[in-house]
Amino acid sequence: MSDVIPAALRQVCSSRVQEMPDNQIVAVADLARHDASVVRLWIGEGDLPTPDAIKQAAIDALGQDDTRYSYSQGMPELRQALSDYHRRHWQVDVAADRFCVTIGGMNAVTMAMQAILDEGSEVIMPTPAWPNARQMIEIVGGVNVPVAFDFHADGNIALDLEKVFAAVTERTRAIFVNSPSNPTGWRMPLEDMRRLRDFCREKGLWIVADEVYNHFVYNDGIYDDGQRPAPSFLQICGPDDRLLVTNTFSKNWCMTGWRAGWVVFPQGLDQLFARLCQYNTTGVAPFIQRACITALESGDDFIAHQVARCHASRDILVDGLTALDNVTVFSPQGTFYLFFKVHGLSGSSLDMAKRILREAKVGVAPGSAFGPEGEDYLRICFAIDPELAREALARLVPFLTALQPSTESATV
Repeated sequence: MSDVIPAALRQVCSSRVQEMPDNQIVAVADLARHDASVVRLWIGEGDLPTPDAIKQAAIDALGQDDTRYSYSQGMPELRQALSDYHRRHWQVDVAADRFCVTIGGMNAVTMAMQAILDEGSEVIMPTPAWPNARQMIEIVGGVNVPVAFDFHADGNIALDLEKVFAAVTERTRAIFVNSPSNPTGWRMPLEDMRRLRDFCREKGLWIVADEVYNHFVYNDGIYDDGQRPAPSFLQICGPDDRLLVTNTFSKNWCMTGWRAGWVVFPQGLDQLFARLCQYNTTGVAPFIQRACITALESGDDFIAHQVARCHASRDILVDGLTALDNVTVFSPQGTFYLFFKVHGLSGSSLDMAKRILREAKVGVAPGSAFGPEGEDYLRICFAIDPELAREALARLVPFLTALQPSTESATV
């Protein structure tokens, strides 16, 4: 980034921010944002509109002039609705004063990192990983310590906790877990969640759990617990554990543009997070908070509809791509992302994503956007109508089939 900043300003701008890489997903999307002929599978958002009841709640609040400053930590009614929502779906009692309403999931991660990291603090993160979380660690002065997932030739993905534990040093402050995981679709088994909890208790470490995709679960035999939604760390941790859980309204209720989320923190940190809210954003717009209450209280049927729709689109794309000899598909157990490897790629995954956009008119995310461990992979978002999934497959299959894999590259 520093090479695009005028030389006269380079020395007086933050070197930390100048060294941040550009977002490769945005780099691809910006090439064809207004091209209606492109099937857009690059960015992680559903293609359904926000439900009418949620929109009407915001309209009603605006009509009542609910546009003033509100509680920094979030309206008491919304925090209570969040508590009720967690009790309903995960059978946990989380006090309303342990929630902080944020400007989307990104702001939730930002404040979580601000709350616990000092300069040089290390955060262990399984990778490939969501780039925003990775970069936020660096922005607040922390150090990201990647631990790579194991990708198996049979299409399974695993996280070796022994590798995670071995990465801990005296500077480690937290372990970041995104389960179900963007971009891989991996989901942490409940027994591994307990092992990680016990290890962090012993070592005095924080768990930062990004649980945005917990409702988007597809069991195919890898996980036999049958739990829907996916387990939450809140189910196995107490109010005094060093646990921060981040979430957002964006995915469950198709509210990406509304910018509303939340973070759950240990008992007693309410004033700390209220302070962080005050100095980061001064709080979320009250009419948006009113809409969020409606989402929590009446949006369960919409979640179920969207998950079923994603499951259908997932199966179409998994079945179609798995049939190709030169593609290894990592069948997602959660989220609405499909991570796959194309053998015989020439050039980088970013180059391939641009080529697919240009030649097949399908927008995909390059695996390298999620760290160097993602190179040679591609990610597609399947939170789309099943018919659109069939159209995307009809465009991708002939393009990918035409790629001739070399003998050396035909392994994972």
